[in-house]
Amino acid sequence: MMGTFSSGFLLCSLLVLLQKPGAQGVPPQARAGHLCRTRPTDLVFIIDSSRSVRPHEFEKVKVFLSQVIESLDVGPNTTRVGVINYASAVKHEFPLKAHRSKASLLQAVRKIEPLSTGTMTGLAIQFAINKAFSEVEGSRLKFPEISKVAIVVTDGRPQDGVKDVSARAKQSGIELFAIGVGRVDKHTLRQIASEPLDDHVDYVESYSVIEKLSKKFQEAFCVVSDLCATGDHDCQQICNSSPGSYTCSCRDGFTLNSDGKTCSACNGAAGGSATDLVFLIDGSKSVRPENFELVKRFINQIVDSLDVSDKLAQVGLVQYSSSVRQEFPLGRYKTKKDIKAAVKKMSYMEKGTMTGAALKYLIDNTFTISSGARPGAQKVGIVFTDGRSQDYINDAAKKAKDLGFKMFAVGVGNAVEDELREIASEPVAEHYFYTADFKTINQIGKKLQKKICVEEDPCACESIVKFQTKVEELLQALTQKHILSGQE
Repeated sequence: MMGTFSSGFLLCSLLVLLQKPGAQGVPPQARAGHLCRTRPTDLVFIIDSSRSVRPHEFEKVKVFLSQVIESLDVGPNTTRVGVINYASAVKHEFPLKAHRSKASLLQAVRKIEPLSTGTMTGLAIQFAINKAFSEVEGSRLKFPEISKVAIVVTDGRPQDGVKDVSARAKQSGIELFAIGVGRVDKHTLRQIASEPLDDHVDYVESYSVIEKLSKKFQEAFCVVSDLCATGDHDCQQICNSSPGSYTCSCRDGFTLNSDGKTCSACNGAAGGSATDLVFLIDGSKSVRPENFELVKRFINQIVDSLDVSDKLAQVGLVQYSSSVRQEFPLGRYKTKKDIKAAVKKMSYMEKGTMTGAALKYLIDNTFTISSGARPGAQKVGIVFTDGRSQDYINDAAKKAKDLGFKMFAVGVGNAVEDELREIASEPVAEHYFYTADFKTINQIGKKLQKKICVEEDPCACESIVKFQTKVEELLQALTQKHILSGQE
């Protein structure tokens, strides 16, 4: 249920889009491709294919490898890629010098077969030091500016030691990433990985979602030449690009504030349009009580940013698991104080994940006049989920959009991206968001921070700008707390 913690950035983006219809979003893969070049790297994948990794799971690992490779500039003078396959023994599938093109690399990855024996992770890392990252196998040791990177993927406890050999690898200049799956020993991952551990250790519950981590590594290897084009900037109105950097400016009639990012032309109170906003919160058992309390705290931070009144924003809250429960309808609470008190009282349902039923409830109950919805007000639904729905969502998702509801879908961890896209309004790239973990939330937030003010109402964005700063500080605090709790 980690996706709920990113709701602040997403609500902020929602308000931006509502104020400026037609604003262009940045697709999740925007940084891969012509807007992004990858720095030259010697990259070696070290993949566990022990007997605990089933054949169909091993195929998922190959998909992950292929997706990362797709985002790279592959060539003898750019990025070289090798693969080590290991179980009880080590097999050098292909060295760094073997493939000079992306197409050749992808074809070689498709041919890799699992070894299906033990788990000698330490032996595989030692092989990487002695063989894979040797000059004879294609590593560019004479060029210290070329990074040496190894990504270890494993799902079990190794049958040999990894601490000392990993230390030797790091001392030799190899940057180690550790990806753990399922019942992996997380202490082993921390022993393998380079510092800082927050950036070099990743965990997924199953191989079915490992490919979603490819986005993290696409980001990690990317060197952006045009930060304005990719949306990785904080400019409120106009971004002026320079190589690897940018400056901000304002439209005619606006002046740049002292922060160098935001613009002002305000003469009166902030304005806005009437919006009926409803949160559909996944309260399934995967959330856990302590995280649910963080969700409630974070919703209240969002409420603090809104102009709550009969004429502007109304808020409703629905929680769902195996059933659907309306926590409070639109318009019941007229002040931020009352809304926040009601959120604090919300109890955790802790059952299944019936997203389809929640969407149907939104249509049949929440956005009706009898439940407080206002004729003429824009209807906005934000769905947060961290897993696959246990019921059918397509019909309800389509009907919500056909009725004119603006639907945002937010997924984290094990959320199914096809379902998120099915829920999201058009254009889908602006209305669905996915992140594998906390470490990518800030990147998503930056991509979503678009031109905030509209010419007719330049002051309407002031509270949103302040809100963005507040939310980013809270996200960092929540992220740190989550990481520390995960290492205990």
